[in-house]
Amino acid sequence: MRVLLLAHDHVSPPGPVAEQFAARGYDIAEALVVQPHDYYEPNQPYDFPDPADFDALVPMGSPWGAWDDDTIGEWLLPELQWLRKADAAGVPVLGICFGGQLLARAHGGQVGRAPRAEIGWTHIWSDNPGLIAPGPWFQFHYDRWQVPPGAIEIARTPSASQAFTLRRNLAVQFHPELTAPTLAGWFGNDGRPLVEADGQDPDVLLAFTAAEEGRARIRAHALVDAFLDQVAAR
Repeated sequence: MRVLLLAHDHVSPPGPVAEQFAARGYDIAEALVVQPHDYYEPNQPYDFPDPADFDALVPMGSPWGAWDDDTIGEWLLPELQWLRKADAAGVPVLGICFGGQLLARAHGGQVGRAPRAEIGWTHIWSDNPGLIAPGPWFQFHYDRWQVPPGAIEIARTPSASQAFTLRRNLAVQFHPELTAPTLAGWFGNDGRPLVEADGQDPDVLLAFTAAEEGRARIRAHALVDAFLDQVAAR
């Protein structure tokens, strides 16, 4: 079995998500859409592999917007088609943050700016804690989705929908892959001033993340298990 972990930027490793796919017997393939030298000019074509070559796909987060065709349309629009192709072929997809927003847009929902950002460790309201635990989960997003037709929303906060299922697709708005080194990488790649602009202390947030990392890893592993057992198994 093979899983493709699709990163959109060069500072977002799959962390505990990859760990648990490997523990479940999956061979891990990783791909990167925007190369480091293109980070500030990200509107470059990307050749997506055939989704049928994999047993699961995990499109991950992104510093760009899932609605922003002008900035990243050269690969954003093909990725939407790629996700539709995966769905038609019955390939399970776990969409994380931006990847979840792409699932919403690909299947008839909408994505746009939220009234406020969600940044930091957040508890969510889950209708199915056996699939999506209440958390806390790490959030770092400015956008939100409208749940697509036929999907079942299973988790939310007062600010945004947090998870939905649609056939063999699971979208989550939060970051189960987040570790303290990953957050430090985001801070070194333009993330620190964003946290400061949100009225938070980045150093405290990083320390909080390091303290929470062990428990968060357990939750991330359980999420991957639940995705495989409850959604991919459909």
